[in-house]
Amino acid sequence: MTQYLIRRILIALPTILVMSFILYMILALAPGDPLSQFAANPSVPAEVRENIKKSLGLDQPAHIRYIFWLGNAVRGNLGYSFATRAPVMNLISQRLPTTLWVVGTAYLLAILFALPIGIIAAVKKYSLFDQVSTTFAFIGFSVPTFFTGTLFIIIFSVKLGWFPFIYDSTLKVTNLQTFMQLAKQSIMPIAVLALFQMATLARFTRASMLDNLPLDYVRTARAKGLEDWKVITVHVLRNSLIPVVTLIALGLPAVFTGAIVTEQIFRVPGIGDLLINSIFNSDTPVVMGIVFIAAILVVTFNLIVDVVYGFLDPRIKYD
Repeated sequence: MTQYLIRRILIALPTILVMSFILYMILALAPGDPLSQFAANPSVPAEVRENIKKSLGLDQPAHIRYIFWLGNAVRGNLGYSFATRAPVMNLISQRLPTTLWVVGTAYLLAILFALPIGIIAAVKKYSLFDQVSTTFAFIGFSVPTFFTGTLFIIIFSVKLGWFPFIYDSTLKVTNLQTFMQLAKQSIMPIAVLALFQMATLARFTRASMLDNLPLDYVRTARAKGLEDWKVITVHVLRNSLIPVVTLIALGLPAVFTGAIVTEQIFRVPGIGDLLINSIFNSDTPVVMGIVFIAAILVVTFNLIVDVVYGFLDPRIKYD
């Protein structure tokens, strides 16, 4: 196991390095000028714009800027925002709690509900529960989140007036009352994200369970006299979780990098909202920082999934 982890880490490091170079070059070649606001202002002389460009390091070739950026990134410094001159890590850390609260809660609820729904739907194949859950699952992952979010706003905010449709980013949790206000304004964005993720995970769980239920080892376990719930939970579920775990792990980076569409609809001040605003402002250090962190998380969670495979499936050996 140790040798396998070392090999995987040695593969992951150059993978992250290549990904960071490609991402940096793409952003360097992308259209947009962070100094466009000064170019449109006739009161800002050309030499002032040039000095600002030099102070931002934009007078250097892209590959030189990448080397400096990489050296700072290794030390935990992802640069400074062109728009606010604040450290990128500070901007991300300010938005991270909101993203973890909204997106993380939605993802956790999706997992908690999707797994039992998928298991029951597979065990009770073609039953009323299976048909109803399958129908809602198809609707859940077929309808885009921007439509679901808009529909929730019209029904629960405009028509019924139950929840606020704009997320109050100035709200500070100091007591139970303010926490309830935070929970109330988070219900709709959490519900939109949870429904989408739950539908996808439930369908994957059901399909994976159905693939394993007819296999020989299941019939053998039942023939030995094991109780049906033990056969399902101990044998079938364990092998069925392999593709589900992959799906869950690949979705986990979104918990840290935000849900762009949903955050825009409900004006949630998360990392996804920061990413969109930075793209519009051509604030490439912030965009690079967020995307680079997402790339690291994807590689990391892929490594974690490979390790978890060994615990779920005894046929997998790490030599």
